[in-house]
Amino acid sequence: MNQSHSAWRLSVAPMMDWTDRHCRYFHRLITRGTRLYTEMVTTGALLHGDVPRHLDHDEAEHPLALQLGGSEPADLAQAARLGERWGYDEINLNCGCPSERVQRGAFGACLMAEPALVADGVKAMRDVVTVPVTVKHRIGIDRGEDYGFVRDFVGTVAAAGCAVFIVHARNAWLQGLSPKQNREIPPLRYEVVRRLKQDFPALTVVLNGGITSDAQIAEQLQSLDGVMVGREAYHHPWLMADWDARFLAAEPEPRSRESVEAAMVEYMERMQREGEPWPRAARHMLGLWNGQPGARRWRQVWSDHRLKEQPPAVVAGLAAQARRHPAPDSAPEALGASTPG
Repeated sequence: MNQSHSAWRLSVAPMMDWTDRHCRYFHRLITRGTRLYTEMVTTGALLHGDVPRHLDHDEAEHPLALQLGGSEPADLAQAARLGERWGYDEINLNCGCPSERVQRGAFGACLMAEPALVADGVKAMRDVVTVPVTVKHRIGIDRGEDYGFVRDFVGTVAAAGCAVFIVHARNAWLQGLSPKQNREIPPLRYEVVRRLKQDFPALTVVLNGGITSDAQIAEQLQSLDGVMVGREAYHHPWLMADWDARFLAAEPEPRSRESVEAAMVEYMERMQREGEPWPRAARHMLGLWNGQPGARRWRQVWSDHRLKEQPPAVVAGLAAQARRHPAPDSAPEALGASTPG
């Protein structure tokens, strides 16, 4: 299997409240080739809400996928058409989210119990777009561990034309667990994902769940087409710094944490000129210096609400000073910041 040609070889998972356009812009400064995903956007939000707010993005974010939440084939088709019109490279259907809100809407992980409906949705979307339509799902729902359940789900949806399956290697427990607990308590069963690849060799099968290191990525890529990393990429984004060269056969680009931070400062200054509060972007880069001396002081400065009216470049200077001299007195006031109140 020549995995180097898979467009899904490495990706960052869609994460509610996290992978907004500002987060994705930040991640793109660290890795050029890793595939990025939006937060889940419901069909209702697109068909009856503020489309630009949900779909606007920077050209730098590509390759970029739109993840949809919904179950009605006609609505999914209309939302997918909007996604392609706005320039997304992929439309992904969420069949893995276990939250109560999603359950009330009868989509997300609930859809795994209705593979024919998922197949109808995939077909409806494929009929109206030219970009790939993919599915992200769990390996089961509740405590059932019958491999035949997920095998038949994949087989039914694949028959409708879906060729890419992103598989979170845990069950979704629909009762008794919060979404956070659903990411931690149901056991990881990577062997189920590998078995799916063996049973469906023509499909692109991507593993998601519990991946925290380059060594784990390399191990999974021995037998699978791709790996999707979630919270580890968000909390420790510098993990992605060598992905282009190590996993995506791309020429390494000279970059440093300092250069990435400087580029984010320019981005936040642009936001400020356009009337959008720059802290909306700054919150996504707070893990940039994790594991480095002075990281905590640096985060404290960027998170200080008293500095939110300051120009980003001023805050960046204070944060750099705090990081290099992480003494107890390096609070913003001691560094000379002009803070209100």
